[in-house]
Amino acid sequence: MSIFLKTGRVRSEWTDYNGHMNLAYYIHLFDTAWETMLQRFQMGEDSAKLEKKTTFAVESHTTYDQEVRVGEEVDMNLIFIDFDKKRIVYKLEMINKEKKYLAATSEVLSVYVDLSIRKVVEFEKEKASLISEFIENNKNEFKPGELTLISKLKKNT
Repeated sequence: MSIFLKTGRVRSEWTDYNGHMNLAYYIHLFDTAWETMLQRFQMGEDSAKLEKKTTFAVESHTTYDQEVRVGEEVDMNLIFIDFDKKRIVYKLEMINKEKKYLAATSEVLSVYVDLSIRKVVEFEKEKASLISEFIENNKNEFKPGELTLISKLKKNT
């Protein structure tokens, strides 16, 4: 099981000479899907503009499991999330909507940044609570498989 975030459609300008979606657009779709979670946690575009705080991706691990082609729709799902005082690790999957196969996964390590000083800072208590509550309410849905970046969290600091 997974947590649905959004659906995307492969555009012709996103395909390459191999006849499938170019890797840059897999990342684009994963990033736009993740924005729905950032908004939920009050750390997305609105936070960046109004509070000058948001997240920066600093490392990622992406798998390309099966190609997708022009016009196909893909569902973007959250399959894992965890965090510490300054970092979030999450993993998303891309599922072909019609044929139901796994197209790709992306695991990302992001840091929380104060844009006014361009430095990594700790999550505010309210935002950490939003993430904690989400994890607690959804942890039974997480099926991440292998995690590459989870060791980057510093849970005891």
